Amino acid sequence: MLFRVLGGAVAGVVLLWLVWRWDTRPKVVRVIAAPDLPADGFSHDRFEGLLRQFTTAGGRVNYGAWHANATAQQDFDMYLATLAEASPDSDPERFTDDAERLRYWMHAYNAFVIKAVLVNWPLERVTDVKAPIEFIKGLGFFYKLRFVAGGIVLSLWEIEREKVFASHRDPRAHFVLNCASASCPVIRPSLPSGPALEAALVTAARDFVTNPKNVSVDHTSRRIRLSTIFKWYEKDFVRDLERRGLPASEGPLDYVRHIAPAALRDELAQAADYPVEYVDYDWSVNAAGAA
Repeated sequence: MLFRVLGGAVAGVVLLWLVWRWDTRPKVVRVIAAPDLPADGFSHDRFEGLLRQFTTAGGRVNYGAWHANATAQQDFDMYLATLAEASPDSDPERFTDDAERLRYWMHAYNAFVIKAVLVNWPLERVTDVKAPIEFIKGLGFFYKLRFVAGGIVLSLWEIEREKVFASHRDPRAHFVLNCASASCPVIRPSLPSGPALEAALVTAARDFVTNPKNVSVDHTSRRIRLSTIFKWYEKDFVRDLERRGLPASEGPLDYVRHIAPAALRDELAQAADYPVEYVDYDWSVNAAGAA
């Protein structure tokens, strides 16, 4: 009897593993375009030009207009072809410093997200792009879809964790990566190169925490409300504080205090005894014209 039970348990585990493997088998998003690489370095000009054309001042994307514009689609595919051809891993000589490598991966992530939305357009929520069986919310969009960077096939999750954060360990990138959803940080039409990227990261972090949708103090209910991003990536924020020798006992809230401008730090100081609650994440696509 025991062997039958154990045999049934093993069979169940094997079946679950096979279902998982089938469910998460990659769906590679490929483009048909010739890469247009410069002789040296790497250019994001084509992508940044498209972002300036199809994003609003508030950081929303006009996916409908982009999808309907054949020339823009072709230009975008040419940029994606350059990403597919070269990356900091495949062509390290093109990326002379850490800032250039980080810039590449942040732009690549945002570009692949936009491509995923366009190939599924019209789309109400990125979580509507589903795997056949959704073990985890967002599995279809962030893990099942795959993209090519420097000849290697990667999911959005792998780019975020293995390329952006495992290599660079700068949690401010969380305020630049855009997952095409209303609760995401706004997409930035350009990211500067070299030392100027540091200032852009500072700006992105401050813009995010000073938006009341992401950080707010409610004196009536005596609550501090934070974006769920701080909960999901708590370890990234805490580890950064610890590396800098800064207080981290209150987790993400300490990080918010660290990057917040003076006015917000003062308000948080007045709410020192308030508990933190995390705001529900809005997965609605950040399309121009949406609420």
